[in-house]
Amino acid sequence: MKKPRGILTLDELSRLVDAGEIETVIIAFSDHYGRLLGKRLDADFFLAEAAQHGTHACNYLLTTDMEMEPVPGYDFANWELGYGDFHLAPDMNTLRQASWLTKTAIVLCDIENENSQEPVAVSPRAILRRQLLAAADLGYSVYAASELEYYLYRDSYREAQARGYADLEPMGWYLEDYHLLQGSREESFTAAARRHLKHSGIPVESSKGEWGLGQHEINIRYADLLSMADRHALMKHCLKEIADAQGGSVTFMAKPQAGQAGSSCHIHLSLFSGAENAFAGEQELGPVAGSDIFRYFLGGWMARLQDMMVFYAPTINSYKRYEDGSWAPTRIAWSYDNRTAGFRVVGRGDSLRIECRVPGADCNPYLAYAAALASGLNGIRNRIEPPDIFEGDIYAARHLPRVPYTLEGATDNFESSDFARETFGVDVVKHYSHFFRTEIKSFRGAVTDWERVRYFERI
Repeated sequence: MKKPRGILTLDELSRLVDAGEIETVIIAFSDHYGRLLGKRLDADFFLAEAAQHGTHACNYLLTTDMEMEPVPGYDFANWELGYGDFHLAPDMNTLRQASWLTKTAIVLCDIENENSQEPVAVSPRAILRRQLLAAADLGYSVYAASELEYYLYRDSYREAQARGYADLEPMGWYLEDYHLLQGSREESFTAAARRHLKHSGIPVESSKGEWGLGQHEINIRYADLLSMADRHALMKHCLKEIADAQGGSVTFMAKPQAGQAGSSCHIHLSLFSGAENAFAGEQELGPVAGSDIFRYFLGGWMARLQDMMVFYAPTINSYKRYEDGSWAPTRIAWSYDNRTAGFRVVGRGDSLRIECRVPGADCNPYLAYAAALASGLNGIRNRIEPPDIFEGDIYAARHLPRVPYTLEGATDNFESSDFARETFGVDVVKHYSHFFRTEIKSFRGAVTDWERVRYFERI
């Protein structure tokens, strides 16, 4: 397969540095939220030292909240242990130009123990890597794609913050789903995003208006699962920085406005055995012709959705998205090419794949993909049958099991899940349960706009 434009070898980077075309190399990694954190290195120093030996960062970064405050109660790192370092090991397969920045390259890192050089088990990329090893042990490679939606505003991030993120001006002023005229008004941002993604090793398929005011979607090319998770994280970071540079803002909140469509991250996934799609087959499941592997993977993914929901919907806001008739799935069912289904099977033969429409745009891609793959592999190992295909309006099927209503309920499911502990390990489940409960506790202590509007005068 041809190397994507913008992906660099060390020799290519060295030539660009010598020519003065690259001066800075960003080393980055994902935190719990899926944000990219890291350092900017002088390019010559990166080539001389960090490319081979990596560098370090404070291990408190896997224990912070959204405000970067260190949170007590983690076993991994805490005040008692002194908040030491972990090691950042650059994955040279991810080295690329950051086209949207001046004379800059970026590389993603695995997080390792500073002394043993073993992967840090609670780091998001390590969690996904372990599931990819599990797939390889069964003889499978994994391919995936993220369809990521977002809202675009004319207000800058600084202006939005000063206004309490209220009454922002969306880039569009009527629903623009597939609407070319309204989409053209956003091309100053979207064309730049497509161009910079393409020149930064993230091949683009298309962009389109979505169902909300100023809501849009850019679709990038499918890839092996780890590469897709990397592309997903980089795409979000790139779009935020482009919007910021243009004096606007973009949000990946799952539900930025009541009464508007939520922003999803539909994930497409399939297994391959060698060069063949392992989902392809002749067995009939309604209109779908697939293999036992397809059937059991689908069954396992669906069976473990409740246990893994925190990895698909990780914030308080995530659960506001699940409204009937809103294009977000509310019930656990599968169908063929049916957008009311949480699991929408699409394609045929070599293109057969499962699209899960449950994750929101706020998900951490490493954790969401790890949850999906682990669940599907569990289905294969245990021959878990999916329920019967559902045909019709799933929003109207009130007898079907529903996705959790709150982050608290989803965290309860995750923390008590034997499957989660057996799959990810007790330490990982404990670590992330504490992370999600910290988010819940923070929200419970906040006074919201809703409370002020409701009670300020009339109580």
